[in-house]
Amino acid sequence: MDKVKAVLAILVLGVLALLPLKWAQSLGGWFGRRQSKDPAGKLASNTRRNIELCFPELDATAQDALIEDSLVETGRSMAEMGMSWLWSPERTLKNIRAVNGESLITETLASGRGIILIAPHLGNWEVLNLYLSKRYPFTAMYKPPQLKLMDDLIKRMRARLGTRMAPANASGVRMVMKALKRTEMVGILPDQEPDEQGGVFAPFFGVDALTMKLLPQLARQTKARVICGYAERLADGAGFEIYFREAEAGLDNPDLEQAAAAMNRSVEACVRALPSQYQWEYRRFSRRPEGQPRRYD
Repeated sequence: MDKVKAVLAILVLGVLALLPLKWAQSLGGWFGRRQSKDPAGKLASNTRRNIELCFPELDATAQDALIEDSLVETGRSMAEMGMSWLWSPERTLKNIRAVNGESLITETLASGRGIILIAPHLGNWEVLNLYLSKRYPFTAMYKPPQLKLMDDLIKRMRARLGTRMAPANASGVRMVMKALKRTEMVGILPDQEPDEQGGVFAPFFGVDALTMKLLPQLARQTKARVICGYAERLADGAGFEIYFREAEAGLDNPDLEQAAAAMNRSVEACVRALPSQYQWEYRRFSRRPEGQPRRYD
């Protein structure tokens, strides 16, 4: 059954890859808007709960608008996977219209210092991966999916321009450490829940979230510079604009709770710049500190 699911997913990607970017995004937007009309659906209910938790200052009308916009953008992200994984890298990269803050990267690497890139689930992170792979020695840490066919596809497509894929396990950590010692750049997705041994609770939008310890530990041990990056999806199929920005100070704090809080504030600053394009359907607050109530039904 898992193999059938993987084959079907790959076939869907193939169909999406046949569409121009604007058409694929329109199809994805239609799907996301449909999801917003089903408040009991998994995507809509998770998105609503996260936005209620993270934007309590918004009134009900503004929250509803952000929920719908977010689900539309989530649909577009899904529909762009055909482009991201099956188009040639050159064709995909032609859709990048501007890059902001890249001097943070070039100056750091020129100084002989490694870089840890915080890449939240914001905008199109696959486009960001391709851009970095084209220009720099780059190692990306990822969580392998359960379906082996999908894992094979992800590794092959993300590695087309030379990205080294480091699984989120002990061997992947060793790969990342070696890359930083070579004063290269590594990319880590900072906003997925780790297992309990690998995380500490730290505020994210004012809500306690189990947050990875690995990135702060790497920053402290290697003295690498920490930079945030994301690729904004432009309107009407116009392409993407990439942003790099300095992470907040304190990510190398030996107090892991303080360091994790600094990392979450860095992610939060990126998300606040582009709230509708964040992956709000993910259950970021599933695990709770002892004594705190569940955040999801």
